This record gives sequence, C-alpha cells and structure tokens, in this order.
Amino acid sequence: MSFLVGKIVQDVVAGAPNNGEGEDNVGKVKSLRVGRDTHPYISAQAFRRWLRDSLPAGEPRSAVTRSGKGQMQQAYTAGRPDQFLDDDLFGYMVAVKKESFQRDTVLATGTLVSVVPQRPALDFGTMSRDFPAGEHPVLHQHELYSSVLAGDVLVDLPRAGVFETDGSGLRVSLSPAAAEEAVAAGAEQVIFRGTAALRLPLAERRRRVALLLRALAALRGGAKQALHYGDRTPAMMVLAPLKGGVNPFTRVLGARDGKPEFSTDVVREELDAWADELDGPVRIGWAPGFLGDQRERSRRELEDLIKADRVILGHPRGILTDLAKEIEAGTHDGWFEDPQS
Repeated sequence: MSFLVGKIVQDVVAGAPNNGEGEDNVGKVKSLRVGRDTHPYISAQAFRRWLRDSLPAGEPRSAVTRSGKGQMQQAYTAGRPDQFLDDDLFGYMVAVKKESFQRDTVLATGTLVSVVPQRPALDFGTMSRDFPAGEHPVLHQHELYSSVLAGDVLVDLPRAGVFETDGSGLRVSLSPAAAEEAVAAGAEQVIFRGTAALRLPLAERRRRVALLLRALAALRGGAKQALHYGDRTPAMMVLAPLKGGVNPFTRVLGARDGKPEFSTDVVREELDAWADELDGPVRIGWAPGFLGDQRERSRRELEDLIKADRVILGHPRGILTDLAKEIEAGTHDGWFEDPQS
C-alpha cells in the first residue's frame, strides 16, 4: 500500500487565474493575509476544476444535476464512481429523497499559496469602442499578480476504484441498485479498511490513476485567459510513494531573501527520516528555466541520491508520463493493495 504525496508548484506571471468576490467594478484575485503580508492563492476547488477539465476529451464525465430554488438549491453529480473516473477520484455527495451517498476524495489537494508575500497590482481599463464622440468610457479595474504558488497533494492509491457499500453515516458510496449494477459489470466484493466495498478490476484502477497523472502533466485552465493567458502546467512537482500517507515534503520550497528557494537539505533530511516508509524514489519534476540556476545547483547537490536511484529529477511532463506508463504496466501494483483489506 502506498500514497503518492508531494507538492505542486505554479508559476504565475502577470495573471489572475483564480478570482474572488469583486468590489464595485474591481475584479479581485483570491488572497489571504499572514500578519501584514498578502499572499495570493489558488483555491483547491479551482485547481481540481482545472484538473478535471484537463482529462482527455473522450473520457466520460459524471453529469451534474441542479435542483431547488433560492437558498434551497443543491448540485450533485451522478454519484457513480464505478462508471465515471471523476466521481471515483474527486469524490462527491448525493443527498436526495432522504438518501445520502458520499465518496471521500482519492485525490486530496491543498490550497496553492504564494510562497513569498505579493501585493496584487491593479489594472485600469476602459471600454469606449463605437461610443459617440464626447461620450465618457465605461471604466473597470481588476487585480493581477506575478508569483510562485505551492500546495500539497496526496493520492490514496488503494482507494482508487474501491467504493464502500456499508458503514455508518455518509460512508456508503453507492445505492444498493448501483452496487448491483457495478457487480454485474465486473466489480468484486471485498472488505476494505474494515468496511464492505466493491473493487474494480486492477487494470481499470491502473488506467484511472495513469490518466490523472497525464492530466496533471497537461494541466490547463484559469480565469481571465483573454487578458492574462499563461501556462498552468506544473513548474515544479514533487511526488513520492509513502506507505502511511504522511507528506514530509511540504517544506521543500520556502522563501529566502524575498524569493522562492528549493531546499535540497530538506529533501535529504526527510529522505533519511522517512526511509522506512518510502516505497520508491522521490520524483522531482522541474521545468527548465524555473527559479533560474537553482535547478542545476540542486541536481549537483543531490547527485549522490540520483545515482543511488533515491531521487529522480527531470522535466515535470517526463516525470509524470513515465510514472503513468509504469503504473499502467503493473510495475507498481503493490501500491494499490491495502494490507488491512
């Protein structure tokens, strides 16, 4: 059993990829305060939307149903993780007709927060096209910023393609009728972490996780693309298989002298501290040009670990697609097994 844990880093240049509630005619980016400092952020909800939208066009998505009016509205998906990859990996809650079905997420994502404080700039704009001479333009403003943002990520691999059918409260993922259909389509009945569950064939579970990794490698999305289009693929990512699900790599990217800095000392010490829990090498995807010469300096400082196959350092797309291929080939099937089952 293993969890893929690590860090996702976005390099935003003059962008407004995730906006909050506006004030008057001013569009605001999402930001938080730490003491007197302002840190822009990308919400986990926005990042997960980008990732879902980056799945292959041919992959069926779970349809969303909206019901009710006013403050009594609700929206929910089909709640069929056996049929839809996004219901499986992203989770859902369906509460209708006195019935509730819920799936906790397989993919856990943190908020991507600016590594160093950054006060957003205010862009002033006007609209006056085709206005008669002498007419006042329509004025508008919006915030934008340049910053490096980072957030934690975890993929609970043993739960991919495994759905609870018993338990208390909202743990049940499928209705009895849906469970019968899943069994008829090839799901097997198992006990998973002390609860009755259904498990999809291993080949399908591999395929879903591999698709998730490839979607991350080709990530796209974000607000205000007409004015502030930018690359949203990871500028850096760290992924490692850990048996217990703890994420020891949350502090590999910090701030020094007002700039983001990758710490090879943190990587080295955490590798030693969690050596008994690691179930493979730490994969570091690092886009060339990101953080200047830190990439090659880090490669030199980690050379012994790279030669010992304890660390893999390469382009984020190569790291993610290679791992997807390995998972599809069955190289890491042990990661999907839960010893408690």
